[in-house]
Amino acid sequence: MFGPKAGGLGGAFYGNAYILLALTTLMWGGNAVAGRLAIGEVSPMALVVLRWAGVVILMGVVSRKKVLAEWPVLRQRIWFLFALGTLGFTMFNGLFYVAAHSTVAINMGILQGSIPVFVLIGALIAYGTRVSLVQGAGVLLTMVGIILIAAHGELERLAALEFNHGDLLMLMACALYAGYTVALRKRPNVSGIAMFTVMAAAAFVTALPLAAVEVYTGDFQWPTLKGWGIVLFVTLFPSFLAQIFFLRGVDLIGPGRAGVFVNLVPIFASGLAVVVLGEVFAWYHAAALVLVLGGIALANRTKS
Repeated sequence: MFGPKAGGLGGAFYGNAYILLALTTLMWGGNAVAGRLAIGEVSPMALVVLRWAGVVILMGVVSRKKVLAEWPVLRQRIWFLFALGTLGFTMFNGLFYVAAHSTVAINMGILQGSIPVFVLIGALIAYGTRVSLVQGAGVLLTMVGIILIAAHGELERLAALEFNHGDLLMLMACALYAGYTVALRKRPNVSGIAMFTVMAAAAFVTALPLAAVEVYTGDFQWPTLKGWGIVLFVTLFPSFLAQIFFLRGVDLIGPGRAGVFVNLVPIFASGLAVVVLGEVFAWYHAAALVLVLGGIALANRTKS
């Protein structure tokens, strides 16, 4: 691993990784905006199915040889990867797009910032990973930010335990994605791109029954012309390119440094929601953003 050297190979090496990772989180932040724009243009499960169908096609072109070469190892853990794709991609995205119908993109972005804290809690439960007092303070700080968002800054909502339906769905989605992230510790010894391809295929397959439920209930909606544009966007950017860029960023600077960039998602999502959707950035959004990001910073502190 090269160290950063101003003007030298190392500087370009790190700079390329940082650009790729910043673009990754920008695209992930844009997914919240896409979820709001999709309302009335394409139903949530139709969007999930079409999104992962597109990713499977693209990844088939890009990583076909890699998957075939590593198939003996992938096949041994196929049900594990199937479960990961269902949890981290199908369920997360399904809840994400349903939540978009009853909350704003700013809330969705900020609440996504809670995922690293849920991961910390999940690692404690699953593996007994110890949490320091500083990390515990970070968890508490982030939870205060989450509660502030869920209550929309209104203390009377807290007293009456009245929370926005969409915000609660987003929290469920974040908890599921954290579970997926914690489970990745047991991933098979294969390349990230081959593993992602298999999980994307699993996401497509497991999204089909959910889309069938939408058809049965009369809620299924094929994309309008604008809806197809949204499908194309979430397929190419938050799914395909973002994953490729993130995997490359991890290869260049390691998972620890790359993971820190996820903290940019709430910032990008909030900014895009204001600029693209014209949403109002209220005082409690600013306070929650500070609390969530500050909590993540503390939660990511390790003992020296």
